[in-house]
This record gives sequence, structure tokens and C-alpha cells, in this order.
Amino acid sequence: MSLAPRVVLVHRTTEYEELVAHHGTHGQAAFFLSTRGRDIEEVAERHRRTGRALAEVTAAIPLAWRQARVERTDLDRFLFGPEDVVLVVGQDGLVANVAKYLDGQPVIGIDTDPGRNPGVLVRHRPEHTATLLASYEATGADELTMVEAVADDTQRLVALNEIYLGTAGHQTARYRLGLENDGGVVEAQASSGVLVGTGTGATGWLRSLWQERGARLSLPSPTEDRLLWFVREAWPSPVTGTSLVAGELTASASLTLTVESDRLIAFGDGIETDALELTWGQTVRVGACAHRLRLLG
Repeated sequence: MSLAPRVVLVHRTTEYEELVAHHGTHGQAAFFLSTRGRDIEEVAERHRRTGRALAEVTAAIPLAWRQARVERTDLDRFLFGPEDVVLVVGQDGLVANVAKYLDGQPVIGIDTDPGRNPGVLVRHRPEHTATLLASYEATGADELTMVEAVADDTQRLVALNEIYLGTAGHQTARYRLGLENDGGVVEAQASSGVLVGTGTGATGWLRSLWQERGARLSLPSPTEDRLLWFVREAWPSPVTGTSLVAGELTASASLTLTVESDRLIAFGDGIETDALELTWGQTVRVGACAHRLRLLG
């Protein structure tokens, strides 16, 4: 007898909860915001909307189904199962946060604050949850391309939007950059890091670099097997070059970076606390990930 599906509800602590936890009481948090020209009621109302959305989504889960709830900061300690249906309740970025921990499980993004969130990844409203769960197996899903970095010591990092390689403080990073299957061309560089992004990430950090470089390369779509990469602020010197500063990677191609600094890191989707630690002489390869995020449309 097969188990009923398990719904995993992913959420994050609200800004209001963080403020009260930091300042101790509602009143102290309100005073702190007032000294900066802000009204706590605005933050509290978003907190209440999130609470109502979570309650509505939870009530829509079939009684016979199993349930679990996980907060964003606990994702790296949570074990997802193959039968899970993942309900992400919050902002678009929360979908990116959970994507790296999944392996083909269907994801439904629920927008708690329509009009404030772009809704690129959280595409549905709380009141649609029951219908979405009832038909999730038959509902079409977008297979979103992800990016991965694999170091020569088997460390591996996966991201939905982009992977950054550089120093923890975004200062000068020294490394050798190469393109596999491109005649073995390698260039020593000094820069403020390298960014490799997907079509999903083309609405964020990757897009800002793309616009800065004159948009010579076309941005990939979220489901396209193509990545873009950019070197940030490459510095020319007698021993470092600037000829390899932007390009695209097809599904079978990868970018290689060999560390020539005491310490570099690689992190995904802006989460610096979950990073690969790279030391002098190590090599890391970055390219499209074989796994994709299944996001229900």
C-alpha cells in the first residue's frame, strides 16, 4: 500500500517577527522604526497577511495527506522525500532557497503578498491551494534549469538563479579561468568575482550585469539549457588579462576556475552562509545541472 503524499510547507520568518525578536517587544520595535521614519503597522500588516495565507494553505491540505512544515533557516537540515509535494508560501526568493534541496519533487509557489512580489516563481494565491493539490499530478510543470558548481574535492553546490565565485568580501579574487572544449584557452585574472546564471536568474543579479555589458548576449529563458557568465571588474596587469569576461554555456559546456588566492568561496542565490570553501590550487567547474526544478504553472 503506497503512502499518501506528504505536503511540505516551506515558509520564512516575517520581518515583524525578526524585529520583535531583536528588540524584545512590539513597543520597542515600534519605537525603533519610528526613529527612522517608519510605521510598524505597515510591517505588522504584512505579518498578518502572511499568517492568514499560511492558515488558508494549511486548511486546504487534504486530511488524509501527511504534513510537514519547515522554516527557511532549517532547510539544510530537512530531509525531503520522493513523494513530497512542496508548497512554498512567501516570496519568489524562497522558491530559489528551497530548489537546491530538491530532486524532482513538484513545487507550488503561493504568493502571500500579491503586488509586492513579482510573482515569477510564486504564481498562485492561497485560495487556489485545494485545487492545485487535487490536480498536481496532472498539472503541467515548468522544468527550470539550474546551475551547479563541482570542486575537485567533490564539494558540490546547486542554485536556481546564479552561482558567484570570488572572495567572501567581494574584494579582489585571483584565479585562472578557462572554457572547457574551447581549445584549452586559459587566462589568469584578478577581478571581484565571476557570476554564472540561469534564465530564472535573468530577472535579478545576472540581468544587471547583462545590461551593464551592453546586452551583446541574449538572455536565456528559465527552461533553456543555456547559462550566461560574467567576470566582474576584471583588472588588466602584466600578469592578468581581460579577454575572457563574458559568454554563454550550453548544456554540455562548463567554465573552469582554478584558485590562485588563499581562499575563495562559491555560493548560490545570495546565500553566503552555505558556500563551498576553495583554497589555493583547487579547481571548480560550473555548468548546467542535470536536475531541474519542477515548478507547477
